[in-house]
Amino acid sequence: MNSFYIKRTARSVLTLWLVVTLTFGMIRLLPGGPLVRLRAQLTRQGVDPGEIDGIIESYQNLRPDQPIYVQYYDYVSSLLLGDMGQSFRYGEPVAAIVGDALPWTVFVMVTATVLMYALGVLWGAIMAYKEGSVFDSVSSALSILGSTVPFYVFGIVLVIVFGYQLGWLPTRGRTSVGIADPYTIDFAVDVLRHAVLPIMSIIVTQVGLQALSMRGNSIQLLGEDYVRVARLRGLADRRIATRYVARNAILPMYTGFLTLIGFNIGGSVILEEVFTYPGIGYYMFKALEARDYPLMMGVFLVITSVLVIALFVADLTYSKIDPRVQSGGSSEAY
Repeated sequence: MNSFYIKRTARSVLTLWLVVTLTFGMIRLLPGGPLVRLRAQLTRQGVDPGEIDGIIESYQNLRPDQPIYVQYYDYVSSLLLGDMGQSFRYGEPVAAIVGDALPWTVFVMVTATVLMYALGVLWGAIMAYKEGSVFDSVSSALSILGSTVPFYVFGIVLVIVFGYQLGWLPTRGRTSVGIADPYTIDFAVDVLRHAVLPIMSIIVTQVGLQALSMRGNSIQLLGEDYVRVARLRGLADRRIATRYVARNAILPMYTGFLTLIGFNIGGSVILEEVFTYPGIGYYMFKALEARDYPLMMGVFLVITSVLVIALFVADLTYSKIDPRVQSGGSSEAY
């Protein structure tokens, strides 16, 4: 059991180390990379050659005149201290930009994923109990149809309908101008109004797959022997549905729930650009447009770290919520 936790921890740390190493190589070792471009830009601006290395060091956390292994050591050391360099476009520390934007992205994506799973579990359970009915057939068709629409396409539709045509909800920003006090009800309501459309776009386009997954799990469990025995014992259908079927049907979806949070945060790049919602995805998009490599790599590291941590938490906790799964076999359970 202890070896399982050690292996999972070591694997997660190794994955993060490989990502850090990959970003280091992408930025500094590829011909014509950002350092070469930055040096050429500074030279064209007439900056004194003796100052160029110092400017590059302030942006990229390395000394360009040093060997590669020294640059790598400087880069990793700076990351461990929370220093991701300085943004070309905004002229601010990347850590400060990411630190301001990440909570907003986490708020939208976690809220959307939790609501989507709750609705998917409820919808799928009803579909399973009404298997073969008109409700089941229509719901299955709608689930498949909704899952084929990309969330950003549906987001654009929401912006046009509820933002521009009806004018019910704001179409950009995290809060309205003039509401600055975060400890008021008006501020909380304003934040929710700005987040409704991004949250809706995720829920509508992803809830169908979760409902179908819950439906399949529930139908499979309804045919198990212990469910038949419970019915023969005269237990109420409600108790069978909640204690014997729904709880066991949800368990296989647990890992997917945590993983999807990480993937949704990664998918925020397009979603937040559609709604002009300044989270980490929005800044990633702006960094790509401006070739702001420090900001781009900083956001990339954060998104990757969130996904790795989500998988790590799923690995360590799955056997805790499902006693039938042994820790050493969790990886095979899903």
